[in-house]
Amino acid sequence: MTTPKEVKLFGAAVSGFCTMVHHALRLKGVAYDYVEVDLKNKSEEFLKTNPVHKKVPVLVVDGNPIPESLIILLYVDETWKEQPLMPQDPYLRYKIRFWADFIYQKMMPVSYAIIQSEGEAQKKAIEEFLGLFKTLEDGINKDIHLQGPFVHGEKPGILDVILGTCGAGLKHFEQILPGVKLLDEELVPQLCSTMDAYAELDIVKDTAEMLSQYLHEAEAQKKAVEESINDCIFMHVKVITR
Repeated sequence: MTTPKEVKLFGAAVSGFCTMVHHALRLKGVAYDYVEVDLKNKSEEFLKTNPVHKKVPVLVVDGNPIPESLIILLYVDETWKEQPLMPQDPYLRYKIRFWADFIYQKMMPVSYAIIQSEGEAQKKAIEEFLGLFKTLEDGINKDIHLQGPFVHGEKPGILDVILGTCGAGLKHFEQILPGVKLLDEELVPQLCSTMDAYAELDIVKDTAEMLSQYLHEAEAQKKAVEESINDCIFMHVKVITR
C-alpha cells in the first residue's frame, strides 16, 4: 500500500469526536491540513465529503472521504503502521473494539442525557452513567489487563484516545453542572489515572492550543453577531419612538 500524499481533516473545535482524530493523527506523526467547519453554515466542499450524515469529522485521504470518528481512528491505524494504536493479537483487538463500541453506544448517549436533563431525570442518568463507567473499568481490567500508565500499556492506543478525549468532556460537564461528579476516583481509579496520564501528553496539549484559536474566533463572531442584533433592535426602537 502506497503512503497517502494528501490528508485533510474537516472538523469543528467544539467536537470531541474531531479532537480524537486530531490526537490519532498526531500520535501517528501524520502531516495533515485542517479545515474548521462552520456547523451553522456548512460549505458545499464539506457537504460533498459526507452527504449522508453531514456531520464532522471527515478525514479525506488522497480525495477519498472517510466519515465517523471511530471508523476514522481504525482507518488511521491500519493506513499508517508506525506507532500502532491497536495490538497485533486478533483477540485483543476484538476486545478493544468491543469496549470502544460500548463507550460509543452505551456511555455517550447517557452522558448527553445528563447535560440535557435536570432534577430526578438527571439524577437517574448520572446513576446509570456511573454504573456503565464501573462496568467499563471492570471489563477493561478483565479483558485487556496491560501494564503501564495507559489502557493499552506503556503507550496510548485507541481506547486511550477515546477515553482521554471523553475525560476532558466529563470535566467540562462537572464545571457547568454544579454538584455533579462523573470522574469518581474511588469508583473507577484506574480509568481516572489513565485519563490523567493522557491529558499530560504533548500532543493533547498542542492540539488544545491549536483548537483554542478557533474557539476564540467563534466566540468573537458570536459576540459580533449579538452586538449587531442589539444595534438593529436599538435603531428599530429609536425609529418607532421618534
